[in-house]
Amino acid sequence: MPSFNVRFLRRFSAAAVALAALSPLPLAAQGTATVVTSFPKELTDAYKKAFEAKHPGTRVEILSKNTTAGIAFVRELSPGNRPDVFWASAPDAFEVLAKDGLLTKYDGANKAVPAKIGAYPINDPEGFFYGQALAGYGLMWNTRYLKANKLPDPKQWADLAKPVYFGHVATSSPSRSGTTHLTVETILQGEGWGKGWSQLLQIAGNSAAITERSFGVPDGVSSGQYGIGLVIDFFGLAAKNSGFPVEFVYPEVTAIVPANIGLVTGAKNSDAGKRFIAYTLSDEGQELLLSPKISRLPVLPAVYAKAAKNYPNPFSGSIRAKVNFDSNLSEERYYLVVSLFDQMITFRHKELQAATKAIHEAAARLAAKPHPQAAKLLAEARDLAFTPAVDETRAKDKGFLAVFRATKKTADVTKQLSALEERWSADAKRNYLRAAELANQAGQLAR
Repeated sequence: MPSFNVRFLRRFSAAAVALAALSPLPLAAQGTATVVTSFPKELTDAYKKAFEAKHPGTRVEILSKNTTAGIAFVRELSPGNRPDVFWASAPDAFEVLAKDGLLTKYDGANKAVPAKIGAYPINDPEGFFYGQALAGYGLMWNTRYLKANKLPDPKQWADLAKPVYFGHVATSSPSRSGTTHLTVETILQGEGWGKGWSQLLQIAGNSAAITERSFGVPDGVSSGQYGIGLVIDFFGLAAKNSGFPVEFVYPEVTAIVPANIGLVTGAKNSDAGKRFIAYTLSDEGQELLLSPKISRLPVLPAVYAKAAKNYPNPFSGSIRAKVNFDSNLSEERYYLVVSLFDQMITFRHKELQAATKAIHEAAARLAAKPHPQAAKLLAEARDLAFTPAVDETRAKDKGFLAVFRATKKTADVTKQLSALEERWSADAKRNYLRAAELANQAGQLAR
């Protein structure tokens, strides 16, 4: 006769098999959904808590990374070791991942989500990723700061280039923030390459800081460290709805695009990833976006019926966005824009600030006392300070862009990129110093 232990194990095994038959996905097999995201902790914590309550057998692990670092992280891991979900605001980042074969197509769409927002598809037409929220880009300001400094409320991007805002603005770098990249790209698409870069350079010249992360801008504005910040909408709306003394506005030159979520190819636990994605697209998951601490725009139109009064609704026409965002164009020149911004602005901010200040001072003197020669010098200073190192023709050159888009950079490509960036940085420094010199000369003539 079998021993007690043997009989017990047989009965236990039989019971386990019976239980497994009753449950299509045993708790032990549900495991962990690993999510790479650039979203703030207030949002990710809310979704982690709600999802785990809904699916007690599945744990959510959040890996917080900015969008660029997140793409690199997924690329570096071998199949079978990758995270399950990629979740971020930058649609062009998902284009990059899809083209690299790092997103898996599957039928996970919520059928109640409209096909488009304006002319822009909410879900990837090929099914590699889905719109989980909508996002626009705009201006956030601290009402007490502006009142104390007697500054007018800004309405458009171009306002931030005005002398009155010198030293009162903050922005981040697109190399450090996917949402900042989208803001930069929206301005470039809305204004055109040349005018857009001129505007960005003038705004950056007026800025008190180029912050390390995109979070640094809204946090600084909310605390009163900075007066005005360029932000994705949910930063401004969440701060306002949480009681901070801030306001937010969508400029006319803005875009409404999806913040996406997708299943990573070669993930450790695709089934758990699919469940997490499905939850974020469900009615319950969409309603979480309306929380004051999150304040994002749902992709389900019906959810807005539960929103607070005056909550922005892109489906009702309450947000006027002139830019029909082209994610393919953004993806093609992604690394060029990132590199150019850093070499001309991030790494040369001090010199750009000094040139901008000198230009403002000279312009004020010329306004009071016109002087033809001084005006000519000032125009030359502006050209030197506010013209991009790459013109529009070269920015459209497929061969030139291919150097920046190469996923595996050879020694020759790396050498070519380094030479370009070093030249842009050196030229920017020289141009800003010369611009300040010319502006000072103009100011002296106009005394």
